[in-house]
Amino acid sequence: MNVALLQRLRKSLGERQGSSLRRKLVARAADDSRINLADNDYLGLSRDPALVEAGIVALRTWGASSSASPLVTGYTQLHQQLEQTLAAWQGYAHGLVLNTGFAANSAVLGGLPKAGDVVLADRLVHASMLEGIMASGARLRRFPHNDLDALELMLHEEPALDGVIFVVTESVYSMDGDGPDLSRLASLRKRFGFCWVLDEAHATGWYGETGSGMQEHQGVLAAADIVVGTLGKGLGSQGAYVLSHASEVRDALVNFAGEFIYSTYLAPVNAATALAAIGRVRELVAERPHLQAMSVEWRDALCAADFAVPAGDSPIIPLILGDSDVTLRYAETLRSSGFMVSAIRPPTVPVRTGRIRISLRRGLDASALASFLSVLKGISR
Repeated sequence: MNVALLQRLRKSLGERQGSSLRRKLVARAADDSRINLADNDYLGLSRDPALVEAGIVALRTWGASSSASPLVTGYTQLHQQLEQTLAAWQGYAHGLVLNTGFAANSAVLGGLPKAGDVVLADRLVHASMLEGIMASGARLRRFPHNDLDALELMLHEEPALDGVIFVVTESVYSMDGDGPDLSRLASLRKRFGFCWVLDEAHATGWYGETGSGMQEHQGVLAAADIVVGTLGKGLGSQGAYVLSHASEVRDALVNFAGEFIYSTYLAPVNAATALAAIGRVRELVAERPHLQAMSVEWRDALCAADFAVPAGDSPIIPLILGDSDVTLRYAETLRSSGFMVSAIRPPTVPVRTGRIRISLRRGLDASALASFLSVLKGISR
């Protein structure tokens, strides 16, 4: 191995280690019995019998892989059915399935904005969104988190131009569990005529009468021009998707997005399990209010125990501890006490906002909350 490269890598890793920011992989065992407060399987569908059975049938029918990129032979009738089902469910005319959420965001925001355009993005949007924007050549401006007054001011400041103004937000932010007023964003879109790209990754399944996400929940179904979503969180499968009202958006991604064109496509088994998941999510109408109430209960209990957590009812609760060493200590104690948790530290989150990201899930009971609080109270701050 090249010596200069090794020295450079060792220096970078040493700096991360010295700041308590070095990441390490830990293999999860199949029989891990700890209470899971870490992953994004909010509805517990990854092990749902309907999804497992759909996966078995797809494996027998299609095999274990798509075996090719989508423009060769990787695109199957299952993928097509999934795209159509996702689009109809969320109020859009067109859909496209991609391999990962990172690929979907990167493809949309790296390929649609161009030099001469401007992108106004919430300061806390996904890294995949930022990487796409930076690669696009468009001018980027970031507004303070969820501050739509600041966004409106930026819109007023932007001069008339030949290019396009894009506004980029999420409906539920992955590390903070909060989100903007989508109704106001929809009104701003009508007023200023920008192209609104909305990431619904952490809202799908948890919100909405049919579980389609926050747009449905807030009464502005299909208001955004483009929606990016995931199959690997609330839907318990794998992969991602892009929805749009215009066929040109889908066609542009099919023709120009390297993230879509040049990789072996999502396995048919993942499309099959995602289709089954949509059916299950639609059935959970009565459960969604209880899930949201559970989030409020956990937040209230944590606040009563003198832990500062924001109000809300999403599945994501940030227990912000600040210092990275303190965050690691809390995480290690919780793990050894029967909880599966993650210590989230910079650069994933802003400096001095290290946190335990509590990820709620269907099936948690009151005893889990009581036990979690008991462990927290026993950790010296």
